[in-house]
Amino acid sequence: MTKIPAVLCVCLGNICRSPLAEAALRQAAAEAGVAMDIDSAGTGDWHLGRAPDPRSIAVAKHHGIDISGLKARLVEPDDFYKFSHIIVMDKSNLANVKALAPADATAKIAMLLGDHEVPDPYYGPDSAFDETWDLVNTGAKAFLASLQSRV
Repeated sequence: MTKIPAVLCVCLGNICRSPLAEAALRQAAAEAGVAMDIDSAGTGDWHLGRAPDPRSIAVAKHHGIDISGLKARLVEPDDFYKFSHIIVMDKSNLANVKALAPADATAKIAMLLGDHEVPDPYYGPDSAFDETWDLVNTGAKAFLASLQSRV
């Protein structure tokens, strides 16, 4: 199994997009036979210690992944050294993460979908979570392929 960088997926509350991105990236890495350290976190503290949104859990389960044991946490200063890549879901969280980054941070910070955002499904219908899965799954596979091309 190939060992490549550690990745932190980040959204606002760490209960919708980033746990789904973590799940999608874990699945993509496993299917590719790549060993990776993958985690998720948020920039807001509303849901600390809570499991992902039940709609995120349901979507992940539909795709054969159990994320019910994940717990929301905040991005921490050590994350900028522990992880080689911090991938965020939108421009607002990109700005938040960059503002939190220590001056000597070693993590590369970027949006999962390049210039495109993964919309927050929290206040939307259940179908928004399926759309989020499609986006983060596509993004996770592309991100993994990009990492593998550099190894």
